[in-house]
Amino acid sequence: MGEVSVKTLDTRTDVSSPAVSGGGSPTDRQDSAGGLLARLRAPRRPRIWFEILLIALSYWTYSLIRNSVPEEKTAALANADWIWSVENTLGIAVERSVNHAVDSVTWLIVGMNYYYATLHFIVTIGVLVWIYRFHPGRYAAARLVLFATTGVALVGYYLFPLAPPRLMNGTQFIDTVLKHHTWGSMASGDLKHMSNQYAAMPSMHIGWSLWCGLTVYAVASAPWARILGLLYPTATLVVIVATANHFWLDAAGGALCLAFGYTVSRAWYGSLPHRLPRHPLHTGPHPAAAALLRRVRRVRSRA
Repeated sequence: MGEVSVKTLDTRTDVSSPAVSGGGSPTDRQDSAGGLLARLRAPRRPRIWFEILLIALSYWTYSLIRNSVPEEKTAALANADWIWSVENTLGIAVERSVNHAVDSVTWLIVGMNYYYATLHFIVTIGVLVWIYRFHPGRYAAARLVLFATTGVALVGYYLFPLAPPRLMNGTQFIDTVLKHHTWGSMASGDLKHMSNQYAAMPSMHIGWSLWCGLTVYAVASAPWARILGLLYPTATLVVIVATANHFWLDAAGGALCLAFGYTVSRAWYGSLPHRLPRHPLHTGPHPAAAALLRRVRRVRSRA
């Protein structure tokens, strides 16, 4: 009849013990994956070559997608009429009055045209460089806010084409760039074919300027710098309205995109950028940068 086995507590424990394999247990693999995720999320000292490459590639991709969104003129003008109607209902449709009032002061409106064309890029890059240099532990999280904000704006351009006030029919807005022969907008004059004219919602002039202002306000120690941080998006709001490039509600859309950007960054890093350590705890290369560098080296070795 065969041998009789005696099932004791000790034998049951021995029999139920899993065999150890060379590949590791599921728990070990899970811990390994969790460790990789933790390394990816840990703020590290940024590498200048990687950041320049990443920012250049990201902006090129953003511009390409933004300008490839179909220029639906009919829908964009209809949406502009709807926005203007909503603002009239809410009692905030004063963009035309601001546009005409500022346009009556030539030196002021010309200055605003150049402000619109240049500071949007100069200040944003300047704040990125400042955070990179003096707050490296917060840089990656702050950069992610900016990237996520810009990325979600592309969804708005695609789903809600919107003509700026200066392109509306019968509303008597002044295109200040055309009138004063300045290059204050990529969507006016000879440069209008280089940019999607119907990507006004949300306003990334507001999204980016708010990011700059809040970043400076949150981490700067000098009172004057914090004040300037708050004044910059305020001045930008006046400029985008005075030059008839955006409605007030476009600015609200830009602010919502920024809120999304902060949500993404907080979810990834577990904290808002200004609450992270000023200097990173990890000094080694970021896993993504290291992987890219290894790939480049492999390509060179095969050549």
